[in-house]
Amino acid sequence: MDTKSLQRDVAAILARADIHINGSNPWDLQIHNQQFYKRVITQGTLGLGESYMDGWWDCEQIDEFVCRALRADLYKVARLTWRGWLEALLAKVMNHQVKGKAARNAQIHYDIGNKLYQLMLDKRMAYSCGYWKNANNLDQAQENKLDLICRKIYLQPGQRVLDIGCGWGSFAKFAAERYGAEVVGITVAHEQVKLARELCQGLPVEIRLQDYRDVQGQFDHVVSVGMAEHVGYRNYRTYMQTAARCLKPDGLFLLHTMGMAYSRTSADPFTNKYLFPNSLLPSLKQLGGAMENIFVLEDLHNFGAHYDYTLLAMFRNFDQNWELLQPEYGDLFYRLWKYYLLSTAGSFRARNNQLWQIVLSKKGLMGGYESVR
Repeated sequence: MDTKSLQRDVAAILARADIHINGSNPWDLQIHNQQFYKRVITQGTLGLGESYMDGWWDCEQIDEFVCRALRADLYKVARLTWRGWLEALLAKVMNHQVKGKAARNAQIHYDIGNKLYQLMLDKRMAYSCGYWKNANNLDQAQENKLDLICRKIYLQPGQRVLDIGCGWGSFAKFAAERYGAEVVGITVAHEQVKLARELCQGLPVEIRLQDYRDVQGQFDHVVSVGMAEHVGYRNYRTYMQTAARCLKPDGLFLLHTMGMAYSRTSADPFTNKYLFPNSLLPSLKQLGGAMENIFVLEDLHNFGAHYDYTLLAMFRNFDQNWELLQPEYGDLFYRLWKYYLLSTAGSFRARNNQLWQIVLSKKGLMGGYESVR
């Protein structure tokens, strides 16, 4: 098929979402390389992302472009490429989140330099969705989220909490400072451990380089923020069993995770290749099946729309501090992370991605659980 025919096909698909080639709207695509059309038709979302990295197209508002494309269900119009079929097939027969692989997967994203995350994130370095109720900046939204978690588990002074996937220790530090808790945080990323220990120095916080499957002992509560996305659907049951094993009989487990409205067994090819290898957003069906006969659902809170604001704020920080990062990371990295942050914001704006906080107990709280917002 010649370039003009491919261009007509791509233009027709985009027009369903009021997106136009070289149009005047801020969400329209400005094409710089005519090979763009073949690349997108043959490689799908991988070709779309890579061609942006290579400078083949630009868009004033990538987030709005992605939002409109998803709201118009354009992914149902475009065919799944052979690469997508292959990755979906392999995901069904392979476990990409066994212990050794899980550590390597996380390190590819989280061990690329603490300076990047210090300049991009809020002052507490929370790399997850903020809670923007009564907040007008990223620092406040993230503190609101951390406080919300503490209130949802009814955290009391002196209680011991396990933080599965603790990142740079944002929750551990907050819970220790504000609520007088003792926290054990675990992560498989070396750079996170190094900085988290520095940030939590002098507090009753222990940061471990440890896989969640290896944790021993019992805790008053368990929290896991932005970790389930890296567990893999084959390991959800083990993940729930581990949380239950570590949780005292009357304790609460708070799971904070991104999610999808439908079940998948493989991630988007672009995300899998460049950002979060072998990650997967769970569905409620997958999580619900994994927790059967282990936990009682006490509360489910969806505030996925808040991730749009969070990601835009992170991008502003990243963009404003790029001069300090450019010598180390280079311009290709800038286009990759701009595309990643803004396209993900658009996906949450479109309500294609969700953000759930799920409160679980072992046998159900006597008298019921009072929802906290």
